[in-house]
Amino acid sequence: MAGAGDNTRNKPKAGTEADSFKRAVTVCMRAISGDNEMEVAFSKDRPALAGNRARLPEPPKKPSANDIAVTRGLGDSMALRRACHDTRIHTRLAPEGKQARAIFDAIEQARVESIGSRAMTGVGDNIASMLEDKYTKSNLASVSDREEAPLEDALALVVREKLTGRPIPQSGERLVSLWRSWIDDKAGGELANLEGKIEDQQAFARIIREMLVSMEMAEELGDDQETEDSEDQDDDQPQGEDESPESGEDDEGAEPSPSEDSEASDSEEQQGEMEASDATADDMADDDEMESETPGEAKRQDNPFANFSKEFDYKVFTTTFDETVGAEELCDEDELDRLRAFLDKQLANLQGVVGRLANRLQRRLMAQQNRSWDFDLEEGYLDPARLVRVVIDPMQPLSFKQERDTKFRDTVVTLVLDNSGSMRGRPITVAATCADILARTLERCGVSVEILGFTTRAWKGGQAREKWLKDGKPPNPGRLNDLRHIIYKSADAPWRRSRRNLGLMMREGLLKENIDGEALLWAHQRLMARPEQRKILMMISDGAPVDDSTLSVNPGNYLERHLRGVIDLIETRSPVELLAIGIGHDVTRYYRRAVTIVDAEELAGAMTEQLASLFGEESTRETRRGGARRAG
Repeated sequence: MAGAGDNTRNKPKAGTEADSFKRAVTVCMRAISGDNEMEVAFSKDRPALAGNRARLPEPPKKPSANDIAVTRGLGDSMALRRACHDTRIHTRLAPEGKQARAIFDAIEQARVESIGSRAMTGVGDNIASMLEDKYTKSNLASVSDREEAPLEDALALVVREKLTGRPIPQSGERLVSLWRSWIDDKAGGELANLEGKIEDQQAFARIIREMLVSMEMAEELGDDQETEDSEDQDDDQPQGEDESPESGEDDEGAEPSPSEDSEASDSEEQQGEMEASDATADDMADDDEMESETPGEAKRQDNPFANFSKEFDYKVFTTTFDETVGAEELCDEDELDRLRAFLDKQLANLQGVVGRLANRLQRRLMAQQNRSWDFDLEEGYLDPARLVRVVIDPMQPLSFKQERDTKFRDTVVTLVLDNSGSMRGRPITVAATCADILARTLERCGVSVEILGFTTRAWKGGQAREKWLKDGKPPNPGRLNDLRHIIYKSADAPWRRSRRNLGLMMREGLLKENIDGEALLWAHQRLMARPEQRKILMMISDGAPVDDSTLSVNPGNYLERHLRGVIDLIETRSPVELLAIGIGHDVTRYYRRAVTIVDAEELAGAMTEQLASLFGEESTRETRRGGARRAG
């Protein structure tokens, strides 16, 4: 068992014993989580949990007792979250602000770990080892002031101490000592009430919200939230069951419903049709003019939401330093060739797997473009399957059939890749190769493909922030960084001419910060310019938008709120079909059609399956329409 016993007893001595250790950890995680189908993988990538799939660090060849205890602790922590955490409740009660959300998440994790620590001594020991290792690696043992000490970690450790009675890990003592007096002063009363609610996630979360109100980091829960809580108590969904993308749509308590938002937006647009709604819309109009000069681009269609609703509170301090560039403009040809060769070398083993998945997608698409038959016609080929009717009733006319071409709508697919610093390493390498192979596959099937990337030109704001400082730091400046939008492959460019451009993602220093909302708008507007009948937009990222410069001078949820608004507008008012893949982070709370993966290697399968499902839906709709026409 990963949660009990002496940590030194199960130390693996060789490869076979290491495999036995992994199996033991897996079995124990399934037992603790109550999920016999839980998938556990061991990898050199960072630990992660998504749904019932967990990734743990690969143990060293000669692990120490501490290495084993840390691995066990990580496994126990993930299993407890699977067993004791309800994502739906957590999402609905979570606060809006960035720091408030971080505190809310950290304390919830402390709650689930404390449940296991109280019930099983071995689990408590393993989690204590895991926490000691975590704060040692974070270099928090020697912090000297609060600015360097994360408040969310300090609160999580204090809550764990209250709930379990276990001492603060030695590597976290300094962190807690910096904040303890402030925590006791601001939230001492709420902390005293937590222990009695540890088994009730909803009641526990409400106390945390009250604590955040006391710390002036969140607003009080309103009457509408009380109603939702009472309704949720009658729900039969067991704890630990992750929300589906469909259920996630209804759980955004503070967000307006799509229909309400659409009606409000429509009425406001009618009132202010001739006015520019905000700086972002103006900036996008400027982008339209620049993009219309791109060779091969069709005349731009009317944007279904060119003017944002006035209640859509988002602005840009300056667009002077933003850039939209082709990959070949950011480095010379020789360097692109070298980077592409490096990318190919890094993923020599993955190419075969992705290639097989791409071939499977190609077979699906080509099958939908095959010929089909119309039946019960008065002329054509004699239909032998229907001759039985003539035998039964000689007065029945003969039935004929004719072959016809199935309509396969002209389609364009845009892949938007997050080029932020957190994608550095294996995730960006796999994303580049998957995009490359999918582009080649879809091109063979007659589907146009565009590959885009988004990041910023600098860390911490760049020239935009320097201008803001020179202008005297005007309040509420809005987005405060220099955007960099990269065109790796335009929809009209053949794959063979754009292939080496994807090597640019391997360039040191390219990946910086990510402002997802504006990137999504940019990609959407490029799609709207295309002449194809069907337009598909796939976003690939590893989490929420992050730009330290913008968030330091605006509300903590500023970029996230903008992203949610853009997604809602596309999903409810645009002909573009939007889907998303999250790498290591749950994106189902943002997008209706989304999937989250744990390992970067799963990206190829997720991309092909998502696209195949979309084309499969289209084929089913065409078949139903054809049947309806024949029935009519």
